[in-house]
Amino acid sequence: MEAILLVEDNEMNRDMLSRRLSRKGFRVIAAEDGQQGIELAVSERPDLVLMDLSLPVVDGWEATRTLKQSAETKHIPVIVLTAHAMAGDEQKAREAGCDDFDTKPVDFTRLLNKIQAALAGCSEHQA
Repeated sequence: MEAILLVEDNEMNRDMLSRRLSRKGFRVIAAEDGQQGIELAVSERPDLVLMDLSLPVVDGWEATRTLKQSAETKHIPVIVLTAHAMAGDEQKAREAGCDDFDTKPVDFTRLLNKIQAALAGCSEHQA
């Protein structure tokens, strides 16, 4: 079972996404802030990270940069989920190291396609 680390400070969003991803067969690990997200990525080694950008303690940009700079976690795909849909936000997220970008409110079908593409790309690189 593939594991997804969901880093989301909004409890309703975290709960909704966790339930929907679990129903699709993923094991969901949840973090409420960027620091907890970094720690869980290191300890749990998820197959993919869904990262909000507006997070307490450590924001999603910095958490993504930290994960992508670490030899332990740099291979884990990071998909940013954010309400930051202004011009330049996607570029800023990609510069921080995210592998893909999606906006809120979440279109679950579109997000699932991005998750599957990222996981397929990751397994191709490991093969």
